[in-house]
Amino acid sequence: MNAFDEAMHVGLRTAIAKVADDKSVRVMIVTGSGRAFSAGQDLGERAATFMKGDLPDLRDSLDRNYNPLIRALAELPIPVIAAVNGIAFGAGAGLAIACDVILAAATARFQFGFINVGLGPDSGASWFLPRLVGQARALDLALTGRPVAADEALAIGLVSRVIVDEALLDTARSIAGELAARSPDAITAIKRLMRAGLLGSLGATLDAERDAQAALGHTEQYREAVLRFSQPRK
Repeated sequence: MNAFDEAMHVGLRTAIAKVADDKSVRVMIVTGSGRAFSAGQDLGERAATFMKGDLPDLRDSLDRNYNPLIRALAELPIPVIAAVNGIAFGAGAGLAIACDVILAAATARFQFGFINVGLGPDSGASWFLPRLVGQARALDLALTGRPVAADEALAIGLVSRVIVDEALLDTARSIAGELAARSPDAITAIKRLMRAGLLGSLGATLDAERDAQAALGHTEQYREAVLRFSQPRK
């Protein structure tokens, strides 16, 4: 389900770097293969750490993987389209809302379920989410960790459009084509000004998320949640 392990982080950051270096690329689409956009952090990796008797270093994980990923996306001068084709959970939901245009398949679901494993938000979620849906809704979604269906996501401003599943990628490519035909300088200016117009620093928010996760990653609640999620399910 496109969970984030070390290989996923390296692959995605490499792809973004290639896009950033290729001036012929005018738009980027991020989507998931299979039935999920991304299930968030691979808890199997974390479970292996606990099973060895060690504590995970979430500060290092965010500094080395998640924060550079979100910064790289935000700093791309070209628009990034998220085509959310299924569940976007935790860091997967954070990745989706860090993109510029967020399309959701009709069967997509968003879940900022950090609370479900005893953690606070990361991947920029505490910065992007209130700006998209407002403080009250953001707190509701973060504190309850409940799933949000595509129709509700559209109604509350979490996504730009909801598309029937079969047409999701075609629609994303059509929008990409429209954007690629526009002035690249104007596109860059719009993205830069829209991002800069929001109060508060994304960088400072990412650092604050990292500091909170570093402490929460050592709690017994997180250890138990990781080990529970990693067990085989019927």
